[in-house]
Amino acid sequence: MTHRPSIAVLTPNILTGIGLKAILEKVIPMADVELYADFEQLQAAAPERFVHYFISAQLYRLHAAFFAPLRRRVILLTSGLKHEEEEGMHQLNVCHSEEQLLHDLMAMHRGAHPHRGMATADPAPRTAQLTEREADVLRLIAEGKINKEIADELGIALTTVITHRRNLMEKLRVRSVAELMLYALHAGYVKHETL
Repeated sequence: MTHRPSIAVLTPNILTGIGLKAILEKVIPMADVELYADFEQLQAAAPERFVHYFISAQLYRLHAAFFAPLRRRVILLTSGLKHEEEEGMHQLNVCHSEEQLLHDLMAMHRGAHPHRGMATADPAPRTAQLTEREADVLRLIAEGKINKEIADELGIALTTVITHRRNLMEKLRVRSVAELMLYALHAGYVKHETL
C-alpha cells in the first residue's frame, strides 16, 4: 500500500477552510487534505505527518513556537495584506477568486519544485473528444483570457466563443472556470508554466 501525503488546513473560518480544502483536493488529488478549526485539533491528529500546513496568519502567530521549525512547509492564509513579520514565507490571499487561488497555488508549486510538474493521482484524466476549435478555446480560457480576447485571438465571433465555452462545460461535466483550467492542465492542453 502506498502512503498518500497529507496536508493540513488550519483556520477558525470554517467557510474559508472548506473552500480551500475543495480547491486543494482538485489541484493535488494525490494528497489527503484535512481541515482543522483550532490548534488543539491539529495537535491531536499527529501533526508531524503533514507535508504542508495551510494556516491562518492569526493561528500561526499564536503558535509560532510550534511552527517555526516547520516554516518551509507552512503557507499563511491572509486576507489580502502581506504580513511583514512572516516575510519570506509563502502567503496565500484567501480573498481571491477561485481562479486566482488556482494560479497562486500553481505558481507556489512551481517555485517550490521548479523542475517538476504538478503530479496527479490520475495520470490519464478523463478525456473527451474535443474539436480543434474547442481545444483552442479551452487553452485560452486556461491561460486566463476573457471571451473578447479569445474571440479576437481566434478571429471568431464573441457568441461563438460563448457557445464553445458552454459546450466545453457540458462535455467535460465541469461547473467553473477553475475546473476547466484544471482539466486543461491535467489533459495536457496547457503547461504549468503558462498558468
